[in-house]
Amino acid sequence: MAAPKIKRNRDPLSPKPALDRTALQKALAADGITLKHGQLDLFYQLLHRSGYPPLKEFAAELRGDSASKDDGREDDGSVSISSNVSSFRTKNAVSSRPGRRAQLPKSFLSFLAHTDDFATVTSKVKTHQTSADGTTTKLAVELQDGHVVESVLMRHEGRVTICVSSQVGCAMGCTFCATGTMGIRGNLSSGEILEQLVHGSRILAEEAAESDSGPKGKRMDLIRNVVFMGMGEPLNNYHNVLAACRALIDRRLWNLAHNRVTVSTVGVASRMRDLTRDLPEVNLALSLHAPNQAMREKIVPAAKGTPVESLIEALDGHMMALATRKLMGNPQGSDRDGSEADGVVEFNVEERQSASKKKRAMIEYVMLEGDTSTIEAAHQLGKLCEGRHLVVNLIPYNKTDVKDKLSCPSEANMQEFRRIVSSYGSFCSIRRTMGADIAGACGQLVVEQEKSQGKVVDIEDGPFSAKGSGKRRTSAVVRRGTKAGSTEDNNVEEEGVDPWIRRLTIATAIATSCFVVSTGLLILQRRKR
Repeated sequence: MAAPKIKRNRDPLSPKPALDRTALQKALAADGITLKHGQLDLFYQLLHRSGYPPLKEFAAELRGDSASKDDGREDDGSVSISSNVSSFRTKNAVSSRPGRRAQLPKSFLSFLAHTDDFATVTSKVKTHQTSADGTTTKLAVELQDGHVVESVLMRHEGRVTICVSSQVGCAMGCTFCATGTMGIRGNLSSGEILEQLVHGSRILAEEAAESDSGPKGKRMDLIRNVVFMGMGEPLNNYHNVLAACRALIDRRLWNLAHNRVTVSTVGVASRMRDLTRDLPEVNLALSLHAPNQAMREKIVPAAKGTPVESLIEALDGHMMALATRKLMGNPQGSDRDGSEADGVVEFNVEERQSASKKKRAMIEYVMLEGDTSTIEAAHQLGKLCEGRHLVVNLIPYNKTDVKDKLSCPSEANMQEFRRIVSSYGSFCSIRRTMGADIAGACGQLVVEQEKSQGKVVDIEDGPFSAKGSGKRRTSAVVRRGTKAGSTEDNNVEEEGVDPWIRRLTIATAIATSCFVVSTGLLILQRRKR
């Protein structure tokens, strides 16, 4: 059987993903359907809590077309759908009141029940492979127009990270990246980006059901971190990526903490500043790969015309954005050092350390044998990041079928490089490879038809954790399969507990104790009388 012809551009989507909020709003407006404030949010909340069943079945349940209007209703307000679609556990238990009933207009429910222009999930998992050590699963997700993108599930201790694609192919053309050999075919809609999480969550749910680890076992069926480090340049698909990020941190939907979402970019400076303006809470990672402009232009063709220094400034501005907003909004801080009046804020070491604990600004640096991995390059990179408290991730080069014959430096070389960069004040780690045996490691994502290992550092876990966020492991831990001398590569890991939840728990315990003591004293006083 002949292989299907590879499309070089994207066809208009039909049906469109129901998770594309903007497209659905436009269709409703065209049909003259008006929703009150919060009703569309309620629809997406119920859809998420029900595991994204087929749209027509979901609409029928909401309309009460089943035998009894109470049938299919769960206590948490979600809808139970009898379909072949596997559901999954959600993280938004606090997002609705128990027993809440859907209050959606009949015209909207009728639109959902009869439309052929939208579907809950428009893509499908064509294949998925799991690495030999079981830590990594690569998904080949086939879009409705025949294009295929890839996403990767990475299992760490008690948590799961998913790496998602934002485009079909990539226009940046990095010489060491397999995706760059595809060229650019088109953008993914926000719905198609979110569908990758739906597919990944269903796979994790199936695995959890089969493993049955018991009440004391660590559940690995929830996606905790999302990184936009798959196929494509996320900031070249800015509006769809922004919409997807907002859905990820929405408490009614995926309910991820802001610092669990990371957008990676090769360096679209104007869009980096746009992200800082529109969504400063999420993490930003810059794929730098070279310590100066001349070296960078050789391996990242898209770097021409964008100085390295301007990218570092944009990255630093993103990390300090919340602190800047807080300071600029404080009239008493206007004369702090005389520079705020011009919109330029200077921060001291303590303020930078505090900001870096709340949000991570990262530099990704692929380690290639040659000029970019020399001792001199390490000093240049260290000086570039000096005084900014950025996180630098050194990524060992993973072999790909690119034109240039590239290789990874020795372990000793990378360790010395890391030590030098760290000496300038940045936290620098060597990222361990995951999924290399299934071509799912960094830089290896490319559709197969176009080609005709131990404990690791979670790329979402930087060196800092917020004060009061719980116990931290401050001692280095040896990774399985690595030498003891590589223990410095490990990041300090924080427990997977939201620091605000922990603080509220402590405050509640103190308040309860005070109430019990005061009640006891009051009873004693009354007895004495």
